[in-house]
Amino acid sequence: MKKLSTLVLCVMLVLFTSPLFAAGSQEKAATSDDGTITLTWWAFPTFGQDPGKPVGSYEAEIIKAFEAANPGIKVQLETIDFTSGPQKLTAAIEGGTAPDILFDAPGRIIEYGRNGKLVSFDDMFTDSYKNDVGNDELIAACSDGSSYWMYPISASPFYMGINKEMWEEAGALQYVNLDGDRTWTTDDFAKAMEALGKNGNIGLSVYCGGQGGDQGTRALVSNLYGATIADASNSRYTMNSPEGAKALTLLKDLVDKGYIDAGLSIAAAEELQLFSQQQIASTICWGTSNALNYASDDFTQVSIPFPSNDGVPSLEYLVNGFGIFNNNDAARAEAAKKFVAFVCDDPAWGPKNVVQTGAFPVRSSFGDLYPGNDEYKLLASWTKYYGGYYNTMPGFAAMRTEWWNMLQYVFTGDKTVSQALADYDKNSNAVFN
Repeated sequence: MKKLSTLVLCVMLVLFTSPLFAAGSQEKAATSDDGTITLTWWAFPTFGQDPGKPVGSYEAEIIKAFEAANPGIKVQLETIDFTSGPQKLTAAIEGGTAPDILFDAPGRIIEYGRNGKLVSFDDMFTDSYKNDVGNDELIAACSDGSSYWMYPISASPFYMGINKEMWEEAGALQYVNLDGDRTWTTDDFAKAMEALGKNGNIGLSVYCGGQGGDQGTRALVSNLYGATIADASNSRYTMNSPEGAKALTLLKDLVDKGYIDAGLSIAAAEELQLFSQQQIASTICWGTSNALNYASDDFTQVSIPFPSNDGVPSLEYLVNGFGIFNNNDAARAEAAKKFVAFVCDDPAWGPKNVVQTGAFPVRSSFGDLYPGNDEYKLLASWTKYYGGYYNTMPGFAAMRTEWWNMLQYVFTGDKTVSQALADYDKNSNAVFN
């Protein structure tokens, strides 16, 4: 009897811990007896909320409208933050409790897709849809090169912001272009930083105390002399080049002269605080959301693209969109796609949802969602300057650490520019060896 009991317990243990049993339990919990499918949606706080309402309130409105149009599907929302959210996602994926739907950016979503965790959106990326988006770089940002793992809703560029009054007082405003697309050159950038520095100001901070907002520092360095972060095939990180060395040498010279600050102990959040407090004259981490979050009545904030040697910038950009986890249930996957299509494409809710992200529609057919807003009209026109999207490359996380470490080595003088670049190149590209 003892042996029999032991055998029964072992069999039960195998059943209750097997993937088959787990999937079956999850399926039963997600589909009720009347056939209603319940989806789980995890969302980072990207949608703006109406004044006085808590996080998740707007998302709840979307769900209510979707459920009214799709009575056989229910959606349960869970909001996650940018601090603990990534770890929570990792734990859920490893524990077999991933949500059905994730609202995030390409960096994580494409990595999940590459690792076989997601349902593809290949059927939704029709020729008609791609033509409506009309931006090959943005379309490519939703794929790992084989399948589309992310369905986008909105995008916006990252760029610089300047303190107009501070620049004007220092005689530096003459070097920046405030007409047309506001593009300007590296030579004028160097002159502006010198003018600001000689007037007792800090032109900007190349913050490198961590990886927060590091897209700003990469955009600055890469634009100055036309260096690239990665090759066109996204199979190698390429900053170790004559153009990259020239850019870092210029910035090191400006740091040594006291015209700009290396920001050795800060990341983007602190840099933005310094800009809003008028401790530095410019920010290299500006965007639509930061412009709203750090708005000030004390000075005029002017948006400008990054300076470049040929006057044609290559901008980093944010893409907001959805991924669907593969929870081994075709019906749930199709229901999840219905929800994603509703949020992104519904004629009534799609444009409204885009505006709530504070960005611009990926669909050109949505038109101008910010009529009368000349600033947003200008920023929307900068989509033509979007560069290659390398955030979804293998080894991206490791490269980010190597990046800010490299900047520190250069600015402290602990390594020469050539040695710092060589080490960055070796370590960042180790994943491809």
